[in-house]
Amino acid sequence: KSDMTALGMAGGKIIVHYTGLDRERFKPMDRAAARGALASALPALPALGDAPLIVTPGALIARKGQAFAIEALEQLPFAHLALAGTGEDEVALRQLTDTRGLSARVHFLGQVSHDALPLLLCAANAMVLPSESEGLANAWVEALACGTPIVIPDIGGARELITNPSAGRIVDRDATAIAEAVADLLAAPPPQEQVAETVSAFSWD
Repeated sequence: KSDMTALGMAGGKIIVHYTGLDRERFKPMDRAAARGALASALPALPALGDAPLIVTPGALIARKGQAFAIEALEQLPFAHLALAGTGEDEVALRQLTDTRGLSARVHFLGQVSHDALPLLLCAANAMVLPSESEGLANAWVEALACGTPIVIPDIGGARELITNPSAGRIVDRDATAIAEAVADLLAAPPPQEQVAETVSAFSWD
């Protein structure tokens, strides 16, 4: 809307209509229960117990920035990272994982089914998506609706979603900044229902 009004269009005639989501599928679920259900839904993800889990969804391409999430994991010694997606950068990301000695804590899940994705998001302590560019990503809204705070750069509609600390953190596209934000969320995790409330207006209804 800001771009359109800057071009001279009448702002009073423009309505911002946000994307919706199926709130029957994307809603908070007890984290331990979600992890238990993942055992059969995503066998590529090992049993984690109480270990923190970070999820990075999206195509494995340079623009999505999964390398920053992997590098951040070096500064989060007890956490695991699940990459949900496939793409041309997979070989390079696997090499980076091996080089950094993180192969036991970085899990390449491949394409995650629509049924398993809400479980994965509910099982996670945080979602990290260090994209170079986004509009207002569905993945952001889906994670928040599941009660999972997000760590993202200041791109697209980031500031329209992260309006309070419960929703997550906006950080530089940098491994250290990402690690610090995740550590902050792990130290004082916001209640899942409180996180989900931040996107209560996003629904198909």
